[in-house]
Amino acid sequence: MLSVPTEFTPVASLLGGVLIGLSAVMAMALFGRIAGITGIVTQTMWAKAAHRAGDWSWRAAFLLGLLAAPLLYALATGSPVEQTVSGNLPLMAVAGLLVGFGTALGSGCTSGHGVCGLARLSPRSLVSVLVFMGVAVATVTIARHVLAGVL
Repeated sequence: MLSVPTEFTPVASLLGGVLIGLSAVMAMALFGRIAGITGIVTQTMWAKAAHRAGDWSWRAAFLLGLLAAPLLYALATGSPVEQTVSGNLPLMAVAGLLVGFGTALGSGCTSGHGVCGLARLSPRSLVSVLVFMGVAVATVTIARHVLAGVL
């Protein structure tokens, strides 16, 4: 069995975590909203349709920032943006559908429950985080140690 090594990046991980936390605090402080990506995407589509432009504009800016960040990083460092997931499109389509299903079933995503919900001491978010982290550990273990080289 082959295993896939994981790069240890404590500084980049810490900086990323601080920036995610800062964006969550800013969304709550400035707009009184949870920085859950699923909710932001969904509400961006529906807020414009409901003519709530003020609510739509901060959400659209948040999403544009998510898209612009890796591009700005690439420009600043000269390093290309790298894809770190499988290039297997059918596998990614199934994974995306499963994530979407889980997000709908759990009434939120990792950022909404894991970052914002836990910070608000939400019991529902704690259960959600325990479930999706358990599934993530099982998925990575199977993908890296059981199916290594197949995916």
